[in-house]
Amino acid sequence: MINLYLIKIFSYACCITISALGLNLIYGYTGLFSLGHAAFMGIGAYLSALITKSFCQYGYLIYFLAIILSTIFTFLISYLIAIPILKLKSDYLGIATLGFGIIVKVLLDNSDKIFPQMGGSRGMLAIPNFTNLPIAFFSLILVIIIMRNLIFSKFGRSLLAIREDENAAYALGINVYKQRLLSFALGCAFAGFSGSLYAHLYCFLHPSNFDFLRSIDLMLIIVLGGLGSMSGTIIAAFLWVFILEGLRIILPQAILDWRLVIYPLLLILLMLLRPQGIFGNKEILWLKEKILKKCY
Repeated sequence: MINLYLIKIFSYACCITISALGLNLIYGYTGLFSLGHAAFMGIGAYLSALITKSFCQYGYLIYFLAIILSTIFTFLISYLIAIPILKLKSDYLGIATLGFGIIVKVLLDNSDKIFPQMGGSRGMLAIPNFTNLPIAFFSLILVIIIMRNLIFSKFGRSLLAIREDENAAYALGINVYKQRLLSFALGCAFAGFSGSLYAHLYCFLHPSNFDFLRSIDLMLIIVLGGLGSMSGTIIAAFLWVFILEGLRIILPQAILDWRLVIYPLLLILLMLLRPQGIFGNKEILWLKEKILKKCY
């Protein structure tokens, strides 16, 4: 019953979920409004693809090394970008991240002038096909474990305090700027990691895969699932991918583009009936925090 098409779609859903979890860390847990998240996914994707294409003779060794290097590089780039833009707040921060996303899109469109292998606006071809279902699935599990431990750590508590009341967090001795900086960089690093998996899943990259609309898709996923909910983000991301692909199969070719109208209508309906999202800020199973009490 599970064919290669379903395996590919499930693997793609794992990649999207990893990137959405990173954005949830930035916006859902820290309250930083970011509209350029897909740009960092593109940075990780293109860098890892460039490395594996250049040294494909080393097989999976260079693949895993490329994932690590692209994730670290994305973290460093986002950290440097965040130093000036995190001085902004609310909508101004969103506009700044949107501007960065547009800059990355333009750079990718003209990247072939520096690295011909990247293809520029024509797209990057012949990327080694290393990402499979086990790698995508266990990568998602790894990210979920890291996110869970991160959120329930001292660092995660400080992020929640900043989200609820920045002035109160500052009064409690929390270095607000530093914590926001680390949160933004870590969330973008997850996006870079996701982009690395995505690049070697479809073996083709195009700058339009990481434009403003992809950032909006990721934002809608975390809003649908519930801000500050890992469970909601995971379920919403998988529903998002499979509903879009399901509409591609159900709708006739003549009205295929109508699927881009149907899912916004579903979003409006959900926001009217349940504005806090599918899960709100609740978690399921072992994603809940366990409070241990000792009796003396």
